[in-house]
Amino acid sequence: MIDSHTHLDSCKEPDVELVEQARRIGITRILTVGTNSRSCEAALGAAEAFPEVFAAIGRHPNDATGYDDAVAAELRTFAADPGCVAIGETGLDYFRDYAPADDQRRAFLDHIALARETDKALVIHTRAASEETVATLREHAGGLRVVMHCFSMPDWVHACVSEGWWISFAGNVTYPANGELADALLDVPDDKILVETDAPYLSPVPVRREKNRTEHVMHTADFVAEKRGITARELDTLVTANAAALFRW
Repeated sequence: MIDSHTHLDSCKEPDVELVEQARRIGITRILTVGTNSRSCEAALGAAEAFPEVFAAIGRHPNDATGYDDAVAAELRTFAADPGCVAIGETGLDYFRDYAPADDQRRAFLDHIALARETDKALVIHTRAASEETVATLREHAGGLRVVMHCFSMPDWVHACVSEGWWISFAGNVTYPANGELADALLDVPDDKILVETDAPYLSPVPVRREKNRTEHVMHTADFVAEKRGITARELDTLVTANAAALFRW
């Protein structure tokens, strides 16, 4: 099993404990994601320390204020690290007013350019900005390996699938109130589906009251497998192969 998106440095437990817990239950690949300078450095450090951990580096849309040439240069330095397999998470987030829209757009376009320069996967975050996010990707990200992280926009599943993007489901797909999202996972092709934790956020049922961590990806995977009418082992085979194709790890 894999966890296609987590934030090891944001969890309260030490990395070594989180990775060992995941290792014990058969998780063989973990993508830990940087969202600012400090967390990018932490992600690359974890990738160097543990053979099953790889890094994504980027500036989260909510951290995009003041995105300029210096930030862009720093990200290119991070991206050159051998532990980095993906660019992002990047995209647009208009749910909260944490960063000016123009700064978010500038950062988004530069992340797309960096993914193209490095031939690395592009990890997308979008919240309350689905239409603009999809339009931006359609215009600028053709030919890139794109993953819609923590997929939460069921009305757009067909649009995303038609573009050939990978679709990653987090613990929120297990919530009873998210029936439309759960139904949307049936529309994702076998070769594009992924599972993730987004830890320490979005703990799945039945551990929703706990802080999330990588080992909890198994609960999300079990839900996705049951919904798709396949065994957990069959889903494991699918998502392991899909993550390898996306991240080339």
